[in-house]
Amino acid sequence: MDTDNEEVAMKDSRRRERQSGHITLHDVQALENSDYDIGLCGWLLVALSIVLMLVTLPISVWMCLKIVKEYERAIIFRLGRILRGGAKGPGLFFILPCTDSFINVDMRTISFDIPPQEILTKDSVTVSVDGVVYYRVQNATLAVANITNADAATRLLAQTTLRNVLGTKNLAEILSDREEIAHSMQSTLDNATDDWGIKVERVEIKDVKLPLQLQRAMAAEAEATREARAKVIAAEGEMNASRALKEASLVIAESPSGLQLRYLQTLSTIAAEKNSTIIFPLPLEMMQGFMKR
Repeated sequence: MDTDNEEVAMKDSRRRERQSGHITLHDVQALENSDYDIGLCGWLLVALSIVLMLVTLPISVWMCLKIVKEYERAIIFRLGRILRGGAKGPGLFFILPCTDSFINVDMRTISFDIPPQEILTKDSVTVSVDGVVYYRVQNATLAVANITNADAATRLLAQTTLRNVLGTKNLAEILSDREEIAHSMQSTLDNATDDWGIKVERVEIKDVKLPLQLQRAMAAEAEATREARAKVIAAEGEMNASRALKEASLVIAESPSGLQLRYLQTLSTIAAEKNSTIIFPLPLEMMQGFMKR
C-alpha cells in the first residue's frame, strides 16, 4: 500500500511539473531513451533537408559538421524539439541544414562576485556584505530548456538568498559564523537551481562592512574592556604584593638580625646601580632616645 501511494504521489508531482512547463530530470531520461517522433510533416521536412544537403555536396558538408570542445555540450533542436539522445559532445557531430539548430553549453565551473548588499540584521544593524559563488552546469538539457539565462538567474538568486539568510542573523553571528552561513546559502541555492540543471559547488562570504559610527563604538567598547581588565590585573598584583610584604614583615619581626641583613642587601644593590648614593638608616630606638631628652 505504501509503495502504491508513493507511485501515485510521484505521478502527481510529475504531472504538475509538466503543467508548469518545466522539464524534469525524469523527462530528460525518458527523452534520451524513447523513440523520436516529429510527425509526418516533420519527416517530410527532414527528407527535403537531406535532399538539399545531398544536392549541394560537398559544400553542405562544412555546414553540417560541427565540433564541440571538451568542456562544452551541444543541445540540438530539430524542428523546435530537442533531439533524441540529449546533449552531444565533446567531439564531432552532425546536423541537418534548415531544420536543425544547436546551442553550446559551457560545463566548466563559473565563479561570480555577489555585489555588496545593504542588509538589516535581526538586531537592527545595517551592514554591507558581499560574497562569491562557484557553480557549474550539471545537466545541459535542463539549463537550456527550463530557463532563459541560467547565469543571470543564478546571480540574482544569489543576491536574494544572501539577503534572506543574513536577515535572520544577529551581527555577532554574521561576524563569527561565516562558514555556517556560507553552507546554508549553498544548500538553499543548490535546491533552488536543481530544476535549472545547475550545481552550486561553493559559497563564500568575502567581507562584512560596518558603518563608521558602529566601528568607532565597537572600538571604544573593546578599549574600555581592555582597560578594565588591566585595572583588575593591576589590583590583583597589588593585593598579592601586599600579602607578600605582610608575610615578610612577620618573618623579619621574629629575627631582629634579619632586618640588618636586609639592609646590607639593599645597600649592595644601590651601590651597584648608583655608586655615589649611600643610605644609612637610623634605628627608631635611637630616635626615641633623642626625643625623650
